[in-house]
Amino acid sequence: MADHKQKRMTKQKAAVYDILCSTTSHPTADWIYGEARKKIPEISLGTVYRNLQVLCRDGKILELNYGKGQSRFDGNPAPHYHFVCERCGKVYDFAANGPRVDQAIVDAAPGQVDTYRFECYGICNDCLSKKNML
Repeated sequence: MADHKQKRMTKQKAAVYDILCSTTSHPTADWIYGEARKKIPEISLGTVYRNLQVLCRDGKILELNYGKGQSRFDGNPAPHYHFVCERCGKVYDFAANGPRVDQAIVDAAPGQVDTYRFECYGICNDCLSKKNML
């Protein structure tokens, strides 16, 4: 019975999930909360956080915690690459051409890999172009 309750898709959880899946910006819980209030004005920030945690636990979304401020969330739970701009903080999804680096690393691990994240850090093209304009 408890399992059924955990898997239930409430109106609030569906709204949080739909909002997150409709963007590739890897938003914070606060941003998702602001968007959710446009659909469900009475939703609380606590409800958004609880639903994000349930969706993470159920494997429907990813939580990206970079140790700097708030976590960001990703509506795409499939393994993929992230680029994190160290200047503006934006997180970008990107695809790599050629051999999959992550698969080579997983294959070389000294045990069974159940989950992983592959991230690159640097300065994004938007920030680089702003710097060049100064």
